[in-house]
Amino acid sequence: MEALTIKKVIGKHVYGELYECDPGILMNEKDLVEIVKKAAEIGGFTLLDVKAWKINPGVSVVGIVLESHISIHTWPEFAFATVDVYTCGTKGDSVKAYKYIVHALKAKRHTLRVVNRDYEDN
Repeated sequence: MEALTIKKVIGKHVYGELYECDPGILMNEKDLVEIVKKAAEIGGFTLLDVKAWKINPGVSVVGIVLESHISIHTWPEFAFATVDVYTCGTKGDSVKAYKYIVHALKAKRHTLRVVNRDYEDN
């Protein structure tokens, strides 16, 4: 008989690189904050706070969700961004939130990786 796996923590990390994005959006702190807020809503997460920092010409935005975080870091001079949607638990859809950000930044191409971040006991 197989041993039952008990997960103490369920974690899912969706992340990737976005290429050929709209540079105007990538340097607009206000737009990026709204994109993180909407991604949290679309993903079904509980948004606690959003912080943004203008790092000329780019922007870094971190949305803290009850389930963990959503982040966007931009390099408008290269039309490039990196995105992370990391969640704990079973609530919400990290991939759906990530794909919304890809669409909102108007990326012409992107990568998408999904990593299991569970804590398991056998």
